[in-house]
Amino acid sequence: MTELLATYDASSVNAALLTSSVLFGIGLVGFLSRRNMIVMFLCTELMFQGAALAMIAFGRVHGNPDGQTFVIFILTIAAAEAALALGLVVLLYRRRETLDSEAWSELKEC
Repeated sequence: MTELLATYDASSVNAALLTSSVLFGIGLVGFLSRRNMIVMFLCTELMFQGAALAMIAFGRVHGNPDGQTFVIFILTIAAAEAALALGLVVLLYRRRETLDSEAWSELKEC
C-alpha cells in the first residue's frame, strides 16, 4: 500500500484538485446562468462530481479510504436524487408545459 501511495505525488494531487475545481466551477456557472430545469439539474450533478473527485484525491493523499467510502454514499444519494428530480420535472412539465424555472416560481396549490 505504501508503494502505491508513493507513486501518487504532489503533481497528480494538484491535477486532481484542479480538475475537481474546474468541474465544480463549470457546474456553478451553468446552474446560475441557465433557466432550463434539466440543465440546472445536470449542472448540480456536475458540482457533486467535482466535490467527489476532491474527496477521493484528499483521501488518496492521506492514505485514508474514508473519502472514497463517502463518495460511494454521495453517488448513491445522487442517483436517488436524480430519480426523484426527474419525476418532479416531468410532473411539473405536464402542469406548466415548459422547463423554464421562471415559470415554475409561481406554483401555487390548485
